[in-house]
Amino acid sequence: MNARIAQAFALLPDYLAWHVLLSFCALALGLAVSLPLAVAASRSPRLRWPLLAFAGFIQTIPSLALLALFYPVLLGLSAASQAVFGKGFSALGFLPSLLALTLYSMLPILRTATAGVLGVDPAVREAADGVGMTSRQKLLQVELPLAMPVIMAGVRTAAVWTIGAATLSTPVGQTSLGNYIFAGLQTENWVFVLFGCAASAVLALAVDQLLGLIEMGAARRRRGLVALGAALLALGAAGAISPLWAIGKPASYVIGAKNFSEQYILAELMAQRLEDGGARVSRKEDLGSAVAYRALAAGEIDAYVDYSGTLWTNVLKRQDNPGRAAVLAELTSELKRRDGVVVLGSLGFENAYAFAMRADRAQALGVASLADLARQAPRLTLGSDLEFLSRPEWKAVDAAYGFHFKAQRSFQPTFMYRALAGGEADVISAFSSDGRIAADRLIVLSDPKGALPPYDAVILVSPKRAGDARLLAALRPLVGSISVEAMQAANFSVDRDRDKATPGEAARALAAGR
Repeated sequence: MNARIAQAFALLPDYLAWHVLLSFCALALGLAVSLPLAVAASRSPRLRWPLLAFAGFIQTIPSLALLALFYPVLLGLSAASQAVFGKGFSALGFLPSLLALTLYSMLPILRTATAGVLGVDPAVREAADGVGMTSRQKLLQVELPLAMPVIMAGVRTAAVWTIGAATLSTPVGQTSLGNYIFAGLQTENWVFVLFGCAASAVLALAVDQLLGLIEMGAARRRRGLVALGAALLALGAAGAISPLWAIGKPASYVIGAKNFSEQYILAELMAQRLEDGGARVSRKEDLGSAVAYRALAAGEIDAYVDYSGTLWTNVLKRQDNPGRAAVLAELTSELKRRDGVVVLGSLGFENAYAFAMRADRAQALGVASLADLARQAPRLTLGSDLEFLSRPEWKAVDAAYGFHFKAQRSFQPTFMYRALAGGEADVISAFSSDGRIAADRLIVLSDPKGALPPYDAVILVSPKRAGDARLLAALRPLVGSISVEAMQAANFSVDRDRDKATPGEAARALAAGR
């Protein structure tokens, strides 16, 4: 427990710095956009409804979805910029997060600012007109100062929303306090989960109170309080962001990872080999499958581990299954031809999708294969990870066996196994290299029709690193060096209930035992 707390505190300066920078920039940009729009809305009833309706519509989109939607849009714009101007920009991490959070912050600012300006006493406006003020003078010297307490109430709400939503920027490659939460949920490191939630809450409350001081000063016409609140806010933000000033040169290599334990371990394994050779490495973890591959193809990450079945179905859009060796050979040639991506080779094990049941439940129902499962499906509940039911693999296996489950539920992988153990699910879409299959004495159902493709774990290298001798020399020795048993043991060391290893520790042990 003490080691986990120490590890959480060690990561805090970097995570907090990025979280504060992202939230501050999004809130500032939201203010810069929303205040002029609010003035326009207060002046024109025709503009008022469309502007407020648009801001309200943005608010109805789940923040994680909004963050994810910006990535492919920016990736396309970057490619267009590269083609036209010869220079693109990074579509991963900060930029999509900034734009999504800016939109997310607009509604409370736009709504309260519009209401505040409209709520100024007409007699005050008449007096301003009477002394000869221009429309601009009246706005800046009368209407906005009088509306400021109402506007600040919206800014406070926007700040709390933005700081909370910024934790969801992790899946698009942006470091934030959300790194604690996503990694903690996956590895059942509840210290990380609580630490991330607490740090985000404390940050939001602190910012809210400082903005409240500015609001109080505006309401009481006390410039000293406004200046004090603004100074404390600026000093606090500068202090939190200060670790970023000492970063210096960017890392030589960026290693990516998806959002489950095995990916964390393998990313650490690759990063440690590079670091042991003197390279500077950063990690981009908790990426979605589509985001990870697109980021690699665009050169925004340099290497990561993916799975042949995922690439076969999701990237190449193939539904056939010519066999393990043929899939790997065709992937190697086709990804190189199409995207310039190098398939360095298989690590030596598969992490295939596999349907698993508790042994006692499978025996009681007489289920040993997916064909048996199809006959019993109307009585059973299927539990899957968050991606599986929307993936081509599920469509293929469902078409092959004609499943009609009583219910289908999606879980974070950690909770999927707990749902199976607790009876909330009768069968789950497990992963064949997961150590919990053996530890929980689960039965993996056979696939007599071969509906599921092979899932060799393969190292992918970005086009811009295809000729990087240092990177290739560090990663090539990993090809063919990891057995499924070794990977299961490493995964279980991170996922087990007690005496958990960190992904870095598991990677060191895996390297030593290869």
